[in-house]
Amino acid sequence: RWGCEGAVDTFGACLAHPLAELPERLPAYLRGAEGIAFRVGRHPAVEPLVLKTWAHQLDRAPRSGSAALGLVAPCPILHALRLRKSEEELALLRQAARISAEAHELARAVARPGLKERQVQAVIEQHFLERGARGPAYGSIVAGGDNACVLHYTANNAELRDGDLLLIDAGCSVSDYYNGDITRTFPINGRFSGEQRALYELVLAAQEAAVAAVGPGATAEGVHDTAVRVLVEGLRELGLLRGSVEDLIAQGSYRHLYMHRTGHWLGLDVHDVGAYRLGERPVDLETGMVLTVEPGLYVSDRLPVPEGQPAIDDRWKGIGIRIEDDVAVTDHGHEVLTASALKAAAAMER
Repeated sequence: RWGCEGAVDTFGACLAHPLAELPERLPAYLRGAEGIAFRVGRHPAVEPLVLKTWAHQLDRAPRSGSAALGLVAPCPILHALRLRKSEEELALLRQAARISAEAHELARAVARPGLKERQVQAVIEQHFLERGARGPAYGSIVAGGDNACVLHYTANNAELRDGDLLLIDAGCSVSDYYNGDITRTFPINGRFSGEQRALYELVLAAQEAAVAAVGPGATAEGVHDTAVRVLVEGLRELGLLRGSVEDLIAQGSYRHLYMHRTGHWLGLDVHDVGAYRLGERPVDLETGMVLTVEPGLYVSDRLPVPEGQPAIDDRWKGIGIRIEDDVAVTDHGHEVLTASALKAAAAMER
């Protein structure tokens, strides 16, 4: 606990008092105020006092001739402020991205048939700590074979098998709580099969197209739509989807193979705060915003094949692929913070 002195010295508060003094001080603080910014339902220790004081002020406002205080939710304001990163914040995100990328490169070098997923996880997380990070930003996903088709697989206890792919979704948190978030997928034995390479190159094409779509005035929704279109076109060519591209997208007939969004805001939280839409309108990307770009394909029996779509041949099953980078919006386009983590198909082989 930082205490009152820490609140001033470390966090830059002008003044700090013990919470026990709030009942005595709150009425004076509200005198002459235009409103109260308070998140209802989050602070049970002080909420009754705040709401009681606010209600009392509402009750006496007509008699005193003063305007009634408004109660404002602060989160939309604070979340909007957190969407655009300062240069100092971007430097910390670059640091987290760099350490995370190094760990992914190490993991690919050590992974081989017969190891346990958690042994690869240990290499990754040891590197985070050796490089001065606080540790993992989230539960590392190290998923071999069909385990990669489980989006948030964290058991990490299976043996790596010859002929399977290994999906690793891992990133570190640096000392000031800014995070990296990278996913790479590669063949455990160093060589793609024909089916694995076909799907990998499709996901990579979708990811590169989506990254290219990032820039001022674009939207996270548009980035997602770009990735979906490339995936659907490719899946149709491979015979894994049937129908026109427009109908497949409109009907969501691809969602048994790609069932998540293409990215999220990144910052102090891995899935950082901030709206993606304001009413009916998508939020425009602006310089300083940072988001992940992470399309994938997951071919398994876990989700039913939509009516009218072809049954999945066994040769495709058990292939799970995701490729994820952290991307900052710049004045003239974007910066891939995690570019040092290789992703070309040839680089994934050995």
